[in-house]
Amino acid sequence: MTPRFRRRPGWRLLAGASCLLLLAGCDGDKLPQARVLPGEVPGLDIPPPTDGQNNACKDAAKDPGRVTLHRLNRAEYDATVRDLLGDTTRPARDFPTDDHGYGFDNNADVLSMSPLLMEKYSAAAEKLVEEAWKKGTLRTCTLDAANPEPCARDILSRFARRAWRRTVSKEEVDRLLEFLALAKRHGDTPEAGVKLALRSVLVSPHFLFRVEKDPDPNAATPHRLSDFELASRLSYFLWSSMPDEALLSAAEAGKLGDPKELEAQVRRMLADPKAQALVDNFAGQWLYTRALDSAEPDKTLYGAFNEGLRSAMRQETQLVFREFINGNHKLRDLVDAPFTYVNDTLARHYGLPAPGSSTPVRVDLSSYPDRQGIFGHGSLLTVTSNSDRTSPVQRGVWVLEQLLCMAPPPPPPDVENLPPPIQPNMTMKERMALHRSDPACQGCHMLMDPLGLALENYDPIGRWRLQEVSGAPVDATGDMPDGTILHGAEDMRSFVKNDPKLPSCLTEHLLTYALGRGLSEADQCAVKEIAATAEASGGRLTDYILSIVLSDHFTHRRGETEVRQP
Repeated sequence: MTPRFRRRPGWRLLAGASCLLLLAGCDGDKLPQARVLPGEVPGLDIPPPTDGQNNACKDAAKDPGRVTLHRLNRAEYDATVRDLLGDTTRPARDFPTDDHGYGFDNNADVLSMSPLLMEKYSAAAEKLVEEAWKKGTLRTCTLDAANPEPCARDILSRFARRAWRRTVSKEEVDRLLEFLALAKRHGDTPEAGVKLALRSVLVSPHFLFRVEKDPDPNAATPHRLSDFELASRLSYFLWSSMPDEALLSAAEAGKLGDPKELEAQVRRMLADPKAQALVDNFAGQWLYTRALDSAEPDKTLYGAFNEGLRSAMRQETQLVFREFINGNHKLRDLVDAPFTYVNDTLARHYGLPAPGSSTPVRVDLSSYPDRQGIFGHGSLLTVTSNSDRTSPVQRGVWVLEQLLCMAPPPPPPDVENLPPPIQPNMTMKERMALHRSDPACQGCHMLMDPLGLALENYDPIGRWRLQEVSGAPVDATGDMPDGTILHGAEDMRSFVKNDPKLPSCLTEHLLTYALGRGLSEADQCAVKEIAATAEASGGRLTDYILSIVLSDHFTHRRGETEVRQP
């Protein structure tokens, strides 16, 4: 007989109780309100520090800032229920799309909660519990119909500990056990009551949010995160998922206050396959790989672009970045890495020798300098182009924002698009010069355009070319404001790799993602210190990650000192 709590009555009761929990169940913090961040621009312009600035940083009080109560985004929810319940159906695909802030969709300030999302959480919890119960993954003992409480307590305490990513108190488990009595009053079995309690765990704010408490919510004095809070910060940074048993046990034992233990955990976790989340969720947004899904080059002009090529381009960038996670490459070598991963389709597209494989193979690019580094990747070149032509502006802005953290302001509201060519054989550089003649456009374009024009030998789908569609010869020279001339992609790579702002900018993006909040001028000294430590340690991606994780910015927080506007 179908339990009466399986559908509507239980759903409504659970949803109502969950909404109350969400409104009042998290001590000392507030639910995030959706808001648009100014310009949605990831990045600060952090120039090389002067002696005066270095002294100012040395004398400045350290402020790790704070992170708004952090709701799991869709990727984090799916990864968490995968590791908690073994579910790989990706239920969050049915949730509303997450907002972005400062370049990433894990920014706590824009991860709001809506009634629709709460309904989705409740529906997902019901399905997840039912499937996991059928598979037996939740049942640690057999429920005794006459005395179900001992077994139910064991099931719920074990599950809540993992789902809430911390130890649970006897009082919390007692409240969960009240669902047994509720089920009994309505004539349902103990099993129905336990399932309802399990569902309540999955719609609790302690599961849906990464809760970090402040002893005094309004205090400006920084304090160290608890070991459990730090474990969650670390696991969602590296895995986009919950702590595993090794990390949770270390937190329970109070070991994460030891930097050596923290470093050992980082190295262990980066070697785990779950570190693929850094590729998918950090690099996927920083390097724009995710945007490749929506790229639609003009089929008439660029019919060579198809789904097979799209997939090969995506895999190329993902595999190269994956090698940087555990390899011995300096992070700045991403700009001119002398290797890549291609299959036969992508190799032919690039004009490289086919490796004889339909799956990506690592190939050496020592003899093919035009393909070295991220600027030679078809994924990036495609997503920074228009459907029918290259876009030096988009390519230049990508370099400024993602590698040098010199984001230009948004264009004036009345600015015109790129004018059509006056003559059929005008080069892109000549057309850009006409556009730049508008006084309203000169300031920003003087910096953006040269960087993008240096990549003009790559067409809108990343092929190397010597002529534009019009037949005009490609002019891939970029004239920088200081008189430097970038002669094509090779000069571009050298220019960016040697820019002193690069280490701080790499740090800024990684720290923004790690914390789940945007950075401000108040974080500038910490960014420089973390970057300097990482470079002194070897400059590898692992060094940057360790420098962040061991920093006060990652291990500490403070209360809310700013006055929020209603």
